[in-house]
Amino acid sequence: MIQQKICLLGSFSVGKTSLIRRYVDSLFGDKYLTTVGVKIDKKQLRVADQDYSLMLWDIAGEDDFTSIRPAYLRGMGGYIIVIDPTRPHSYDAAIAIHEMVKTTVGHLPAVFALNKSDIKTSWQLDTLQYQHLHQFGHPIVETSAKQDLGVENMFLQLIQQWSKQHG
Repeated sequence: MIQQKICLLGSFSVGKTSLIRRYVDSLFGDKYLTTVGVKIDKKQLRVADQDYSLMLWDIAGEDDFTSIRPAYLRGMGGYIIVIDPTRPHSYDAAIAIHEMVKTTVGHLPAVFALNKSDIKTSWQLDTLQYQHLHQFGHPIVETSAKQDLGVENMFLQLIQQWSKQHG
């Protein structure tokens, strides 16, 4: 059994908690509750004849007043940066978080999740921003916790990166 710590990072209210809740419990709720500090969930799964135990760290959102504690990042095997494309500021925060993580813990498997794809007509992500995300070399997955779109794929993308590294 391979155990991995995965951190979900991003601004406040981009959908980190909703994505985890959808993935772990197959649930979605419209009610928004701010994560304070960190909440940890566990998910066990089997991929390509390999068992995984994922420790999912839902880390409180980052904004102009609150930053992610580097101690929360220790020991993680990978991370998902969640962006809400309906809120342009979440894109800028995501880039800053990604740079902070690289500086703090080095290069790790990562995924950019463009959440809220169920309201894609409201997205404000432009072509240049999308191309900039691609330059980091990490998978970009469109997700919707509400409609359960891309959620499992987001985690499988991380697992595939581990498999390539430890093949």
